[in-house]
Amino acid sequence: MSRETLLPQLAAYALQHGFSDASLRPMAKAAGTSDRMLLYHFGSKQQLMDELLSHLADIYAAALDGAFPQGRTTSLRACIDQVMAATRSEPFKPFLRLWWQSVAGGVSGEPDWAQSSGRIMGTMLAWLEEHLPEGLDDPSGTAHHMLAVIEGASMLDAVGRGEIADLAIEKAFPE
Repeated sequence: MSRETLLPQLAAYALQHGFSDASLRPMAKAAGTSDRMLLYHFGSKQQLMDELLSHLADIYAAALDGAFPQGRTTSLRACIDQVMAATRSEPFKPFLRLWWQSVAGGVSGEPDWAQSSGRIMGTMLAWLEEHLPEGLDDPSGTAHHMLAVIEGASMLDAVGRGEIADLAIEKAFPE
């Protein structure tokens, strides 16, 4: 086995189970190898996590691009509506679960989880900036504001309060 064959298996495990177990053994077992072999291939747990998080961020970016093959949107509302439609769909649920778990882990001081959250959020920010309408004064600030709205709406969706999430989006980005 090589890193290239292990990473998709490790990513599939992380998307299904998150990073809930700090040991390598469950991930190794899911990939059909041992924790020692993972360390052999990646050098250290930190290097494995770095490469896995980069791989997950790439998958996330590809999923966003697949959901929105077109370029820039005509309005901020159209952009956030597209993102919310995609993130509420089944293919995005594992990413959102991993995102929230990594945010919670980062808050509790787990560096791998904080890094995971940061990479997923960075991927979303870069995607948003590329798809925002032309001519905005502060695209980076607008993308950060939109991401905060998406985070809040996704959290409300996760606890079954989608109608409140929709109202929050409406208030933040009226047509």
